[in-house]
Amino acid sequence: MNLVPIAEKAAQADEQSPFSDPDVIRLLCGRFLWIAGTQICNVAIGWFIYDLTRSAWSLGLVGLAAFAPKLLLSLVAGVVADRYDRRWIAAICLASSGLVGLGLLFAVVNPGTSIGAIYILFMVSGAARSFAGPAIQAMIANVVPRAQFSRVVGMSSSVGQTAIVMGPMLGGFLYIGGAWLPFACASASFLVASALYLGIRKHNHTTSKEPVKFSDALAGLVFMWHRPVILGAISLDMFCVLLGGATALLPIIASEILHIGPLGLGLLRAMPGVGAITLGIVLSYRPIERRAGAKLFTATTIFGLATIGLGLSANFYLSCLFLWIIGASDVFSVVIRQTLVQSDTPDAMRGRVAAVNTLFIGASNELGEFESGATAALFGLAPAILLGGAGTVAVSILWAMIFPNLRRRDRLVRSSAT
Repeated sequence: MNLVPIAEKAAQADEQSPFSDPDVIRLLCGRFLWIAGTQICNVAIGWFIYDLTRSAWSLGLVGLAAFAPKLLLSLVAGVVADRYDRRWIAAICLASSGLVGLGLLFAVVNPGTSIGAIYILFMVSGAARSFAGPAIQAMIANVVPRAQFSRVVGMSSSVGQTAIVMGPMLGGFLYIGGAWLPFACASASFLVASALYLGIRKHNHTTSKEPVKFSDALAGLVFMWHRPVILGAISLDMFCVLLGGATALLPIIASEILHIGPLGLGLLRAMPGVGAITLGIVLSYRPIERRAGAKLFTATTIFGLATIGLGLSANFYLSCLFLWIIGASDVFSVVIRQTLVQSDTPDAMRGRVAAVNTLFIGASNELGEFESGATAALFGLAPAILLGGAGTVAVSILWAMIFPNLRRRDRLVRSSAT
């Protein structure tokens, strides 16, 4: 009887495609349903609120209702993700989102429902997402061997971008069949995703029974501060998104520069997602293995240059190309950042670091849209986009000098977390 050595079995496991693992499939499908359901719900509630009130202020309050819980709860959510079973956290939060979807369905079919009740439901949904995000992000490391981090993160990013592209279109299509229909479908998506996460069998996360202290909530920030590679990667992405958020100005580009109408605007909005999907799939099969730090700074520089190109373009097809490059370069840097963060963070800290990462990136998206709108109001459309792109390139160069360890990072995944 031939016995295969343990080391050889481990090597064979690393060589096997991670996408043949049922747990990885559950992880990816759950992520798609979670993000797609969120996008369907966001589009439908936006349309419903605006149809009901005809008030831009009321519409803006929807985003605030969803973001406020994240601002308040993200650091606490990180502690929870590190101390309890991440599968159960994800499952409970997504089941809660499913119940919120049913609550919104009830609200839209009952004309007497207060708009304040809708905001409260969205705040509950935002709180659920605050806890689900760090747990789901940290869970990849519990399911996938270290050598396969990059491939699965690449596919996960591609799956997320696909949901971001498809979700709004599906939400709009479903709304035609009745205001209740998208909420019903979103609720079903959340509940199925909940079951998928709960069905993940391979889960090597160990929970802690020690008493929770206030310092635990800040431990993610402290950990990042003492890890220049992680701090540099997260802050680089945050400032690039903050300065280069030109996609918020696409309605003005479509109307005033390209004169292409709402259909053309829809195509422009889809192009970053198409670029992200394309490169995410490539990276899942051809993972980044060497010179990771240099490639990260190259990607953020390309992101800034493509933003400048978008600001100079007056041609629809050229603008689509620049937006495709923006999406592709963004997901390239996201894959590197997320893999670095997860591989260099001990499992006991992954939830708290993921919570800080989620908070920073969420804040940069919201503030990036505000920054783009404010600079466009002050300086004009093209100067605002050009300034944002130039600022992104400048940040990329500056961060390469401030964080030399990140710039010199060779392998994306080391043999063990440090």
